[in-house]
Amino acid sequence: MKDLSPLVIGLDSSTSACKAIVWDCRGNEVARGYNSLSLITPQPTWHEQSAESWWTSMVAAIRRAVSQVESKRLKALCIAHQRETFVPVDERDQPLANGILWMDERARELLPDLERSFGQEKFHRQTGKRLSVNLTIAKIAWLREHRPEVFARTGKYLDVHAFLVRRLTGSYATGWGCADPTGLFDIQNNCWAQTFLNQVGIRLDQLPELYPPGTIIGTVLPSAAEACGLPAGLPVAAGIGDGQSSGLGVNITSPGDAYLSLGTSVISGTYSDRYVFNSASRTMTGGVPGTYLLETVQLGGAYTIAWFMEKIAAQPGQEAAGLQEFYEQAASAVPPGSDGLVLVPYWNSVLGPYWDAAASGIIVGWRGVHQLPHLYRAILEGVAFEQRLGTMGVEKATDQAVDRYIAMGGGAQSNLWLQIIADITDKPVLRAAAAEAAALGAGILAATAAGCYTDARQAAREMTRILPGSFEPDPARRDFYNRLFEEVYLPLFPALQPYLDRLASMQ
Repeated sequence: MKDLSPLVIGLDSSTSACKAIVWDCRGNEVARGYNSLSLITPQPTWHEQSAESWWTSMVAAIRRAVSQVESKRLKALCIAHQRETFVPVDERDQPLANGILWMDERARELLPDLERSFGQEKFHRQTGKRLSVNLTIAKIAWLREHRPEVFARTGKYLDVHAFLVRRLTGSYATGWGCADPTGLFDIQNNCWAQTFLNQVGIRLDQLPELYPPGTIIGTVLPSAAEACGLPAGLPVAAGIGDGQSSGLGVNITSPGDAYLSLGTSVISGTYSDRYVFNSASRTMTGGVPGTYLLETVQLGGAYTIAWFMEKIAAQPGQEAAGLQEFYEQAASAVPPGSDGLVLVPYWNSVLGPYWDAAASGIIVGWRGVHQLPHLYRAILEGVAFEQRLGTMGVEKATDQAVDRYIAMGGGAQSNLWLQIIADITDKPVLRAAAAEAAALGAGILAATAAGCYTDARQAAREMTRILPGSFEPDPARRDFYNRLFEEVYLPLFPALQPYLDRLASMQ
């Protein structure tokens, strides 16, 4: 007998690839498609992508996924996406420039003037975020200053979600959780932040319409259906950014748990049912409408590991996979504290709690005994120390404890790293069952829109799973790391910050 149970598509349009996964309404993966994306770096701190590649990559990924299933079973589609990334388009929806990515730092020089213009406290309170170089609003201000011809011709500023939805449905629409990371969004009132738009010179009609997560915002056009291999008229639900979607994909819908995404950036988020903002984290719209995620973000994250592998450890002809395995084993034999080597992982500046775009990484304690496995372990420990610092700020702001982390992403495959995180933070670390939590979060919203569940919280509860077993803090290592954190790590950056900022200004 033919299976007629409903299926949904959860799409993750990330920085490196587009992943389209077909899920059943129990959260089981049925089929997937994948298509990679490439970066454009015209200058050292600039990061761009062709917006057209977002569409062609999505088309290829969806076609591959849906070719494996009966199209009549498909009931809805939802998109999670790389946050803060956007593209200016003209009146005919043609990109006027490449998409400018979240990691792009071209607007750094404008931050002091923008902060004075907006008012630091006012901007933070209204958007849930401190002004930082990754936010869309700063990069639109950069276009105004440095590409006035693009600024003048822009018909719409579209985040990745809005760009893809326009191609799929013909509508200019995006989700609260897609607009929220841009710094253009009033998070308490779920609308565009008109005051800040005015100060940058952005018109309200240059931005897409806003919808709660999981709301049906359009249906797939016949032309898009033909391109993607989808049924025409398939409902498209409002999505959220990939970080919030990952939280939904591991059921962060109530207090106590925090997701921990160990990717290029290390991002952790914990649930709050009330709006709070603080210097340690940024407040994001949650996948359940009316809820929030307090996120800590390490832009250096696993990027620092990639730097180590590519710039320090690699030898000609070596394969990266084998190299990583070698250093995992070698670093396991290095004692906690890396024989006195301590690393602060600000390779890509720092957001909370210091919000210093000029910050740089620190390594102290070098002695002749140290070898590359010591440095590798110090990186893992440094990211874990920074995670502890961020979580402390979140717990203070919410007055509720984070009981455990649910880990995901490439770094979650490292037993050594997860144990180090458990020991340093004094919290158990578990692994998410779904390797693609962001795509599952999008699938959860699609299943909600399709009527499989009454709301996203129920869908997340039924569609997510955690792998058995956990990494528990070891008491002896915890006590050692606690002293190292309190006496060395915590005061280290504040003591050196003025000199690092001065050094950055000389470059």
